[in-house]
Formats: sequence, structure tokens, C-alpha cells
Amino acid sequence: MKLPDSNAPSLFDRAILARRRSRAREDALFLHRAAVDEVQDRLALVNKSFTDPAIVTPFAQVWQDVLPMARIIPDNEVLDLTPGAHDLVIHAMALHWANDPVGQLIQCHRALQPDGLLLVICLGGETLRELRAALGQAEVEVTGGLSPRIAPMAELRDLGGLLQRAGLALPVADTARLTAEYRDLTHLMHDLRAMGETNSLQNRMKHPTNRQVFARAQHIYANHFSTDQKRLKATFELVCLTGWSPDEGQPKPLRPGSAQMRLADALGASEGKLSD
Repeated sequence: MKLPDSNAPSLFDRAILARRRSRAREDALFLHRAAVDEVQDRLALVNKSFTDPAIVTPFAQVWQDVLPMARIIPDNEVLDLTPGAHDLVIHAMALHWANDPVGQLIQCHRALQPDGLLLVICLGGETLRELRAALGQAEVEVTGGLSPRIAPMAELRDLGGLLQRAGLALPVADTARLTAEYRDLTHLMHDLRAMGETNSLQNRMKHPTNRQVFARAQHIYANHFSTDQKRLKATFELVCLTGWSPDEGQPKPLRPGSAQMRLADALGASEGKLSD
């Protein structure tokens, strides 16, 4: 199978990412468990039963009991999905590490039956905003430059647009934010390592960081993003995307100009002219 948009530049070193995920600790995967809750909440709102689900995830042990009979597959760049085989595909906490996110969504779309649902949950652009700010400012002050340390993550609007690019109908995008607290910067970095979510950028710095950078970052972080108890706050944004495989029976938007009533009449409101 040819990977869609396979000429896209490789932002992430997938071999390093796999190695770091292999060292993740079960007790540190709280973001995945929060994502499971978000997915279950959204599925509960869908008036449809799913009999052939698939879940794309790097951590099968977290997701294997979410849906009975679900096929669990890894988030490789070429997904092991059979075209038209599933009425539900969940892409779970992996899209933010994809070199070709549109390609991932296209592959999921191909795996859906007509009127099948794709549900994606991933980390969004507000994730670790405090850490980005503190490390960036500290590195500029100490070294006079800035190196790639934290993976860029897409904003909600951009992620919602990916669904349409992948050919999915009725796209919806929303977010849930979680805040965790840490003793210090070292505690936060250790937790990210235990999640398998540390720097796997292709052009990451290959030598140890100057200790002065981390010392300065700790000071900036504590001054700007600490709680009343002097603990460091860290934001994690979970973005949830839903889209449907097109089908004739789905609701369609009305043709422009086909309305039978003015909006002002429908609302029972008076209509006036705007001032120049």
C-alpha cells in the first residue's frame, strides 16, 4: 500500500519515538486513561451501535478493553487497516506524533464502511504551553539561541480542517483541558519520559543541554506558572475530532438561497439596516 502524501517531510524520528514508548510506565499513562473517558463520553452520545470497531494506538494495554471485539493496531505510518472493514475507527493519542496526519486520517477513512465514524483524540496546541514558554525564554537568555525541544502541536481549528481534507463528512472538533501539578521541572520531565512523550523530533539537539538552561527555566516556570502551594502547573489539551464516512442517508446542508423564511421572522425579531 502506498502511503498517502508520502512526500511530506519527516518531522519526527519514529525509531526514537518507538524506543521511548517502549520504556513508558503503566502508572504514568494517565493521559490515555483520560482520553478513554472522553471517547466513551462521546460514543454514548451517538445514536448508533458499532459492531466492527478498530482502535489505532501505541498503547494497546490501555485501549484493549474499551470496546468489545475491537481490533487493536499500532500507529505505524502505514496502518494495518482493511478498506471498508469497520463501522468505527478510533485513532487514539497518536496523531500528534504522525509525520503525515492527513495521510493517517485518509487511511482511517478508507477503512470505514459508508456512514462509519472516525473518532480521533490527540494532544493539541495548548499542551505544555508553560514548559514551552519557560524553556524557550531560558535558552534564549543563557545561550542566545533556540533549539527544537517540544514537538509542535496543531491548534483546534487546524485539526478540524484535516477531517475535511481527508474527505470526511459532518466534521466536529472540540477540546478538553487537564492540569497536572509537579514539584519542580525535573519531576515534570521525568513524568513525560515515563509517558513516552519526550522529544522525538528529527532535528532535535543530539548533545546534553547546558544545566544553566534548566536552572533558569525552573526559575521562570516557578515565577509565572506555579500554584499557591508553589507547585508547577502543566496544561494538557485533549483534542477530539469526529467525522463520518459519507453516505446518502446523512443530513445535507441546504442549498444557499433555498430558505423559505427570513431569519428575523423565524426569531420573531425586528430587522434593521446596519449603519455605514
